[in-house]
Amino acid sequence: MNKKIKYPVILLLLMLCSTSCNKYLSLEPQDGIIRQNFWKTKEQLKAAVMGCYAAMLTDPLVEDLFLWGELRADMLSPGSGIRNPELNVINVNITSTNTITDWSVIYKAINNCNTVLDFAPQVMESDNTLTQATLNGYMGEALALRGLLYFYLARSFGDVPLKLKSTTSDDDVLQIAKSTQQEVFNQVLADLKQAEQYVATTYGNRNDDKGRITRYTVNATLADLYLWMDRYDDCVKACDYIINSNQFILIPGDNNWFTTLFFQGNSNESLFELQFSQNKLNPFNDMLAVANKRFRAALKVAPELYTVDNIDITNQDIRGNGASVRFNDGSIYKYQGISGSSTRTSATSYAHWFVYRYADVLLMKAEALNQLNNGQGALDIIQIIRERGNALPTSAAIVQPDDKSGITDYLLNERAREFAYEGKRWYDLLRNARRNNYERIDLLLDIVSTTASPEYQQAAIVKYRDKRSHYFPIFLGELQTNKALVQNPFYQ
Repeated sequence: MNKKIKYPVILLLLMLCSTSCNKYLSLEPQDGIIRQNFWKTKEQLKAAVMGCYAAMLTDPLVEDLFLWGELRADMLSPGSGIRNPELNVINVNITSTNTITDWSVIYKAINNCNTVLDFAPQVMESDNTLTQATLNGYMGEALALRGLLYFYLARSFGDVPLKLKSTTSDDDVLQIAKSTQQEVFNQVLADLKQAEQYVATTYGNRNDDKGRITRYTVNATLADLYLWMDRYDDCVKACDYIINSNQFILIPGDNNWFTTLFFQGNSNESLFELQFSQNKLNPFNDMLAVANKRFRAALKVAPELYTVDNIDITNQDIRGNGASVRFNDGSIYKYQGISGSSTRTSATSYAHWFVYRYADVLLMKAEALNQLNNGQGALDIIQIIRERGNALPTSAAIVQPDDKSGITDYLLNERAREFAYEGKRWYDLLRNARRNNYERIDLLLDIVSTTASPEYQQAAIVKYRDKRSHYFPIFLGELQTNKALVQNPFYQ
């Protein structure tokens, strides 16, 4: 899916993969290495799999995940350094030349996974110390990562090309038409179900357990997928697999909560984090911390989402001021904070990117229970999350167990508080809006009426009434390269 593939995805081994997974290997391939020299030993195979994780850290992949999950929602406001493509997305003034719609880095990471899946089995022919179980484990990791990446694509673009074989040189670039969103979801499901049978529940150390795919990660992704596929019983089962394992907790909401969960990372609440480090910094310093930062917290975040106690100002939702945001200047703090007041420097901007954590598992189960007409079960889970976060009574909703729509609103607000700026908000809103033939399209209309600039608001509302506008256009460069692609309908 790239204009030019100058080299295959995995390089010959630069070093043995003896370090923990929180320092993914940096592998730079050269054309021809894969077929001729590389796939010989289990150590090389492990290095190739680590290369799949390293690809997840390649710029601008995590930045894309942040922007795709937050820009069209209601938690961000433009900062002085905002870029025109970003502002155009906020204003629903999106065209095929908008670079935010360039998916090439995602497909490069998918190609890494495809390469492992295509070539890994041949290692058993040359290395008799590689067991079938070990091979399956590595294959499972590649399958799950590929499924996760296609899940992001399908939620962001709708219909996308489904490429399941590796590209190792320019000669292999194919013209591939789009598959429907449902077809992509079905492939993601197949990848995840196969991965579930292959991957480990533990690698024997915390960093690998949080930085690599485990069976718990697979089930969290399955639970998320099942919500999008309206398979609520299956969602509950996937969540219960994680819950009943007793391997995860909600980090207690005490003075060490932020440090343990976000500053140090890899806590007992985490299922899967992308492991930035001193050797590979995250993109958030430039986006959120510099003087001319690109984004600030939306005005609604402080007074509406994280409500305040006007009598006792020390009584506050621990997820708000000094955690997700800083009220005094509206800055987004989650990726920059150390202990509630001090901040990371540009050289220490390596907070991890959360893909799934235990709080998400609980709230996904709550969403499924609500759709299964178990509103009380959903409310009970929401209360658990609120109690850990010290959510104030002023942010509570008075809602009855049989009020499915009311519980949906309450749940979405709690998810916003819990997962602020973790790249989930737009997907949460879209998933719930489109359920039952867009029965809750008001969720999208309400946010765009407040986020778009005044001169764009009416046009944005009109656009959002067309469900086809809820997905990005295909980037012009992809259309010019892959003649089998057809622009998404809203942008034709």
